[in-house]
Formats: sequence, C-alpha cells, structure tokens
Amino acid sequence: MKEIEQLQARIDELEMKQAFQEQTIEELNQALTEQQFLIDKMQTQLKFMVGKVKGIEPSNMASESEETPPPHY
Repeated sequence: MKEIEQLQARIDELEMKQAFQEQTIEELNQALTEQQFLIDKMQTQLKFMVGKVKGIEPSNMASESEETPPPHY
C-alpha cells in the first residue's frame, strides 16, 4: 500500500508541475504577442518618420560662408 501512495504522490507532483508549466508557457506567449505588436507599431512609426525626414526640403537660407557681408562692413 505504501508504494501506491508514493506513486500517487509522484503523479500529483508531476500534474502540478505540468499545470505550472502550462501557465508559464501561456504567460510567455502573451508577453511575446504584446512585444510583437509593439515592434510592428514602432516599425510603422519609424517608416512614417523616415518619410517625413525625406520630405523635408532644405532651407532656402544660404550658409554663413555663402552670405555676403552687410553693407556697413
């Protein structure tokens, strides 16, 4: 009878470990899904920003070296 109780205790322990592992896997899966969503969102934002930066036209003002000095010099 003692052997059956030991086997039952081992089975119970294995079932608990398996349940905790399932919970951990589900939590990791949820975290991974959230991270992928954030990565996709950041990639979209980055593409938008790159488009904005590429669309910026250079300033119409000349650099200091190209400017003629004012007449009072």
